[in-house]
Amino acid sequence: MSAVPFHYVDLRTFCYATEDEKRVETALRTFLPEETELEREITEGHNGDRIVILSVRLERADDVRYVLSALTELEAFDRLLEELEARIDDNCAFYIGLDKQTAYRGGVALGDGIMLRGKVEAYPAKKQNAIETATDALEALSERAPAGQE
Repeated sequence: MSAVPFHYVDLRTFCYATEDEKRVETALRTFLPEETELEREITEGHNGDRIVILSVRLERADDVRYVLSALTELEAFDRLLEELEARIDDNCAFYIGLDKQTAYRGGVALGDGIMLRGKVEAYPAKKQNAIETATDALEALSERAPAGQE
């Protein structure tokens, strides 16, 4: 598959004052091609505590495919496919939360800590078309995943 039917994929996570920024970055990089540059923004929480936001937008087909291929490692991959209707909004945006602790250890699991948002290509741009497109793309990537990567 030379093209991937997503316009882009955004990944974002927060590093709270109680967390080690390098570890949080390592968790985020579990889903990213090597040498991907991250955006880093420093902000302040409600109580004045420091929060670092690490984020990236990937638009190149190979980079998007890399991120989506990581999702095929989910133990709950079939569940993800079943939930696509709930995970894609009326603007054809796909949302998934990923577990930051599991990602730090190099694994992939649904959970909290890392937010993935992807814009699905759908023509015409309707939710049902986006669901079908995302399902086909993720299933195709799952079939291409090397043995032991499912």
